[in-house]
Amino acid sequence: MLKPGRNQTTVSEFLLLGLSNRAEQQKLLFVLFLGMYLVTVSGNGLIILAIGLDSYLHTPMYLFLANLSFADLSSISTSVPNMLMNIQTKSQSISYESCITQMYFSIAFVVIDNFLLGVMAYDRFVAICHPLSYTTIMKPRLCILLTVIPWVLSNAVALTHTLLLLPLLFCDSNALPHFFCDLAPLLRLSCSDTVVNELVLLVVGLSVITFPFSLILFSYVRIVRAVLRLSCTEGKWKAFSTCGSHLTVVLLFYGTIVGVYFCPSFTHPDDRDQIGAVLFTVVAPMMNPFIYSLRNKDMKGALRKLICRK
Repeated sequence: MLKPGRNQTTVSEFLLLGLSNRAEQQKLLFVLFLGMYLVTVSGNGLIILAIGLDSYLHTPMYLFLANLSFADLSSISTSVPNMLMNIQTKSQSISYESCITQMYFSIAFVVIDNFLLGVMAYDRFVAICHPLSYTTIMKPRLCILLTVIPWVLSNAVALTHTLLLLPLLFCDSNALPHFFCDLAPLLRLSCSDTVVNELVLLVVGLSVITFPFSLILFSYVRIVRAVLRLSCTEGKWKAFSTCGSHLTVVLLFYGTIVGVYFCPSFTHPDDRDQIGAVLFTVVAPMMNPFIYSLRNKDMKGALRKLICRK
């Protein structure tokens, strides 16, 4: 809906065009995304419950994993339920306020995933490279700090982009070629000057990616060097196996960034944004519980106990 202003027209709502405008594909998309949503909520919910109820898993590594699962569960919940409701009701509209709120939380939860992966890499570095000092270094106070800081920074990033977006006007069209309110398509839709927004998006985006990735790279270089110095083959395998789940998630996360945003075949920005959003907000949160539960003996044991108890 377009709303007249003093000199020009602004919008009071947006139209989310979704992933496809073909009527025959809507049922397939509904079933597919409903299935992925239920799997994601169940998988991440079980991981949080298992960690919370099993005292053996009350360690820094699983504290960070529980936070990652909560962030993944929240990330998919910001976009998919609204998308499913729109398909079911055949309504594409979302109010301006709801759109901005959705954008804020979608940014926050994707960013916190990134920071938590860096924190988890540091935890593995300390556990493998300084095993005797692990409990001394990873004190409860530091663990709480390493948990709180990603949440504070991610909300600061989301708040920065939101505050910069609020003054912008949307006067030519209110149709977003997306299944939820994402920052990049909103900036392209605006009729205001978005140079500052795009510059901040670039600088902050690079910082958010570069810092955790550098920490991950540093941690795994040191881990590999420490493991290669071990003479026992069994010890090497055990050390690498403790990092396997985290490394798989890291490759999935950063592989998505490279594949979507640096691959020359995705030339159309709308297609790129949609593919990136599906991978970050739907596929990655769905895959993470499988990666951690299938590759982790402690996690499998805790999930088995939880299911048997129920």
